[in-house]
Amino acid sequence: MSGPGRRSAGILLYRRDRAAVEVLIGHMGGPFWARRDVGAWTIPKGEYGEDEEPEAAARREFAEELGMPVPDGAAMSLGDVRQSGGKIVTVWAVEGDLDPARVEAGTFELEWPRGSGRTQEFPELDRVEWCTVEAARGRLVVAQRVFLDRLVGELAG
Repeated sequence: MSGPGRRSAGILLYRRDRAAVEVLIGHMGGPFWARRDVGAWTIPKGEYGEDEEPEAAARREFAEELGMPVPDGAAMSLGDVRQSGGKIVTVWAVEGDLDPARVEAGTFELEWPRGSGRTQEFPELDRVEWCTVEAARGRLVVAQRVFLDRLVGELAG
């Protein structure tokens, strides 16, 4: 679980489709999130240590979680946010495109059911979708929604 002093970095991929801006978000995998939708989506991201540059970590985590590298493009800083558990998340936006059907999500192991002694493997993200900024706002983890506002502000400015 996240705690004070823990840091994550991620990439918010976006594209301009017709008149709308769309973002790529992922539904968190594992049994806890299986039947949830609102607040169960995230920007592809992951933790990093003090010995790693945050943007490099964001690119590494994107590749690990989606099974493909970040598309070419300049990274635009969207800053930091502290999530409710205390973890600080830093995000960059990159304009690009990818086919969600080609995503090969990374996995994690978890004892499930809890207390059973059995370890199962689950995808870090069980599905990835393009959606409008407004649709993403209702689906993302609450603290990450500020990154959508920052992206829209940067693109408008």
